[in-house]
Amino acid sequence: MQNKIAIVRVRGRMNIKKNIDDTMKMLRLYDKNNCVIMDETKSSIGMIQKIKDYITWGEIDNKTFNLLLTKRGKLPGNKGLTEQYLKDKLNTNFDSFSKDFFDSKKKLKDIPGIKLVFRLRPPSKGFERKGIKKPFSMGGALGYRKEKINDLIQRMI
Repeated sequence: MQNKIAIVRVRGRMNIKKNIDDTMKMLRLYDKNNCVIMDETKSSIGMIQKIKDYITWGEIDNKTFNLLLTKRGKLPGNKGLTEQYLKDKLNTNFDSFSKDFFDSKKKLKDIPGIKLVFRLRPPSKGFERKGIKKPFSMGGALGYRKEKINDLIQRMI
């Protein structure tokens, strides 16, 4: 069982190097406050290290993932993901899908038509006091947050 990592883009597009922009596109992090969920693999960690000055990341828990699906999961036409849609297409509900997702039995792609990027709002009460250009360890918004990414995502939903 692999850990699931939530990656949130914190900084915008201005004055960004092409190789960093390309890595962002590979991860589907097109805009500020976009979030993607990935397995913790060697290649994903390598991509994260390359773009670490523009994102924040950490291990997401089941509760926060469930909130992301229910509140920010989108289908084509910008329709929200509903429990009825999951029941019709996969014969499951949010809780059991989240459990299977964390047990690596299912992937987000298994939900037909779901957008794999979660568009979030800016966090309530803002990012940390030191700004978005400093690492999280020094009071900023960037970098590795461990399990504290869940608090940030919940403030952004």
